[in-house]
Amino acid sequence: MSAPVRAAPLRIAMWSGPRNISTAMMRAWENRGDCTVADEPLYAHYLAHTGIDHPMREEVIAAGETDWRKVTTALAGAIPDDRPIWYQKHMSHHLLAHIGHDWIHGLANAFLIRDPAQVAHSYVKARADICANDIGLPQEVRLFDELAERSGAAPPVIDADDFLRAPAAHLRALCAHFGIPFTERMLQWPAGPRASDGVWAPHWYAAVWRSTGFEAPREYPHELHGEAARVADECRPLYEHLHRHRLRVDA
Repeated sequence: MSAPVRAAPLRIAMWSGPRNISTAMMRAWENRGDCTVADEPLYAHYLAHTGIDHPMREEVIAAGETDWRKVTTALAGAIPDDRPIWYQKHMSHHLLAHIGHDWIHGLANAFLIRDPAQVAHSYVKARADICANDIGLPQEVRLFDELAERSGAAPPVIDADDFLRAPAAHLRALCAHFGIPFTERMLQWPAGPRASDGVWAPHWYAAVWRSTGFEAPREYPHELHGEAARVADECRPLYEHLHRHRLRVDA
């Protein structure tokens, strides 16, 4: 059965934690040709408001907009470059408690999750300190439950490992959910940086810059210690809550 045809414009908000496949997913959507992308538009506000020390903190704040009201008004407004689709890559922990949610309810929302042990294992390679809120699962669950209760239907959830075993099938299902056609262009893209990448890309995006498509899932050791192990254990029930709602596709 063909996907229903959706009237433009379409604003997609993909909510994820860090050290997931969120940037590769952004590449896939940008490579469609009919889609513009936004890379973590609330990051500058998050850093300015929390005072948290992240790599390239001052550069991120200087390059971005620190007023969340201006950011969210723009995200719900006209799509840049007159494209019919706007894919917005959001880190769920950037959605601080004081930020209103009205703008979110006007978007087409989806969630990207990954086993918290794998996230913690990857995260501490780039930043030594870690807590549950750093990897975004508590915030993802709260927003997911809010959206599901308000709409009466669970938003789509994509598990990263499941996705990497069958990216085409998952993207077809996601496009069908949003009422737009799937294109094979979403499966491959040119290597290298993009003008759309956040200013923080040199610190975080080395693997994506080398990539030309989605890679098969890799096995990660789950032998964690200290705070990383505690965070993974704390987030396990949250991950399992979202995992129960994941997209299931035929590869």
